[in-house]
Amino acid sequence: MINPVFVTVAVVALGIASAAAIYRIAKGPSLLDRVLATDVLLSIVITALCIDMAVHRHLNNLILVISLTVVGFIGSVTVARFVQDRREEPRDDR
Repeated sequence: MINPVFVTVAVVALGIASAAAIYRIAKGPSLLDRVLATDVLLSIVITALCIDMAVHRHLNNLILVISLTVVGFIGSVTVARFVQDRREEPRDDR
């Protein structure tokens, strides 16, 4: 049996982390800050789903966790390639 104190501490930590990520999404000065905060928020949701599966001893959310992981990875790689392409444009400083 999982100790409820550990679950409570995990829920509070995930709540604080998600509030900080949402703040960074709203306040972030650049696109990369917002994308990174969104990726962190997605990781927090995945972690919460995994904790729920561990506490209740089921695998009902496993497909959702795998799907969110793939979407987060593809999104991060896409944004990284987009930013890399923007930085490699030659500048015409005459």
